[in-house]
Amino acid sequence: MAFDEDIPISPLISLLHRNQTKFLNKKLKNVDLSSGLYPLLIKTYKKKEISQEELAEELHINESTVTRNLEKLESKGLISKTPQKRKKIIKVTPEGGKIAQTVMDIDCEWDDAIKKSLNDEEYNNFKSLLIKICEDLL
Repeated sequence: MAFDEDIPISPLISLLHRNQTKFLNKKLKNVDLSSGLYPLLIKTYKKKEISQEELAEELHINESTVTRNLEKLESKGLISKTPQKRKKIIKVTPEGGKIAQTVMDIDCEWDDAIKKSLNDEEYNNFKSLLIKICEDLL
């Protein structure tokens, strides 16, 4: 597939994201979760425990969306919420941990597919530039 050189960056990023979501959904067709729930599950899994407020801040999602999505994860038995002072502390259940690890493994497969188009230096530069842009814009 060829793209015009003058195409804006945003449609390219969107295309990558949509295709990554399709890839993830195809690999996880037996898991009854929308792709929007994966980042919350993975972030919680990596942190061991985290508050709803920290999740919202770290994922750049508003707190009401985090609350709604955590309710979905909790109803599926993938996380638990524990009140602690004025916060709710979120932890991943053993079943949630299995799914989080599976999603992270599939994310690595996607990164490996990207690496087939780039050499190591290009891949590292690409990732560094994306991180820089996100940090500067958010």
